[in-house]
Amino acid sequence: MKTQALVSRGPFSEGKWAIEDVTLREPRENEVVVEIVASGICHTDLHCGDTRDDKGVPAVFYPRVLGHEGSGYVTQVGSAVTSVRPGDAVLLSFTYCGTCHVCQTGPPSHCTRFFEVNFVGEPVFSPAGGDSSSSNSIHGRFFGQSSFAKHTVVSSKSVVNVSPLNLSRADLQLLAPLGCGLQTGSGTVTNVAQAGPGDSIAILGMGGVGLAAVMAAKLRGCEAIVGIDRVPSRLALAKSLGATHTIDTSGMSPEQVSAAIREASPGGLGVTVAIDTSASPALVAALLDGTRYMGSVIQVGTGMPKARLSLHMQSFMVSGKTYRGAVQGHCRTGESVPQMVKWWREGIFPVEKLVRFWDVKDFEKAVAEMGKGEVVKPILVW
Repeated sequence: MKTQALVSRGPFSEGKWAIEDVTLREPRENEVVVEIVASGICHTDLHCGDTRDDKGVPAVFYPRVLGHEGSGYVTQVGSAVTSVRPGDAVLLSFTYCGTCHVCQTGPPSHCTRFFEVNFVGEPVFSPAGGDSSSSNSIHGRFFGQSSFAKHTVVSSKSVVNVSPLNLSRADLQLLAPLGCGLQTGSGTVTNVAQAGPGDSIAILGMGGVGLAAVMAAKLRGCEAIVGIDRVPSRLALAKSLGATHTIDTSGMSPEQVSAAIREASPGGLGVTVAIDTSASPALVAALLDGTRYMGSVIQVGTGMPKARLSLHMQSFMVSGKTYRGAVQGHCRTGESVPQMVKWWREGIFPVEKLVRFWDVKDFEKAVAEMGKGEVVKPILVW
C-alpha cells in the first residue's frame, strides 16, 4: 500500500530526516498493519538516528524508519494473528523472540535476542513509485514497529490490544509513549525494585523515564523520592509529580552528588534504591556511593559502547549493595500497559504533564525543543 513515513537517511543533525511517500510491503503471518495515530519521540530514536553509520555504533544504519512509542488502529492482520483484528485500537511496545529461555521463564524485555529483533529490523518500506529491491529498500520494524509512519508493519508481539479500554483517538495520542519510556520508568520502580513505603529512592535524570519513575514511586508510597537533574524546570516538574527532594547537579562533583543524596535520605544513611537513566559512569558511581548498605542501584540508561564502570571490590562486597541492569522495567506489556492506563484514569499517573504535541511535519521543532529540555516527551501526530 502507499503511505508516508519519516525516513532517516542519515543523522538528524545533518538534515537527513524527511517525510517521504513510501510503499509498505504486505504483512507476514505474525505481523499486523497499523495506521499510526501518534508516536512519542524517545532518546533512543536519536541515538540510532543522529549518529553517522561509519562510527561502528551498533544499531546505527540507514535508510530506516524509526519510532517505537506508537499508538493507532489495526487495518490488516497476518494469518497467524489472533490477538487483534482490523479496527482494534492498539498501543505499541517492544518485541521479543518468544522462544528463548528468558522469554519462556522471565520478563521478555531481557530476551536473549532483544538486540537482534528490536534494533536490526528488516526491509518494510520502499520509495513510492520505485522498485522494492533490497538495494532500494528502507528498513522498518524498529522495536518491532517503526511508528514514525502513517502506516507500518508491526510484529504481533509489539501490539497491545486496548480496544476493551474504550480509548478515544485523543486518548491514543496522549498515551502513545506508554510502551517505552513511561513503562520503563514505572516498571523499574514497581517490578524491578519492588519499592514501597519502607523505601527511599533516588532517580537520576528527569526525562520521561525518570519522571515516570517519580510518579510510580509516589503511588507506591516511598518514604523519600529524590529527583536529580541539572534542568531547573524539570526539577520543578518532578516536585509537582511527587519528588520529596530535588538535587540540581549543575557545577557539582560526583562526590557532592553522593553527599546530597545521603543528606536527602532518611537518617542520612543513603537511599535504599537508586535508578540511573543517564548511563554516565561518573554519575552511576555517585549513585552507588549515595546508596545505603544493602541498597540497590538499577541502571536503565543505555551506555555508549566503550562506557565502563569501576567498582572497588572489597567495599562493594562488604556493603552488600547490588548493581543491576533493567530493560523496559521487566514489563510484560499486556499487563503493564493496561495498568498504566488505569493509573492515568485514576489521576495518579498524569501523563498529560509530560507531553507536548506536534504535527509530524514539524518533527524538527519537536526534536529541537526536546534537545533544549523545553519539553519532556514530544509526541508526533499524524
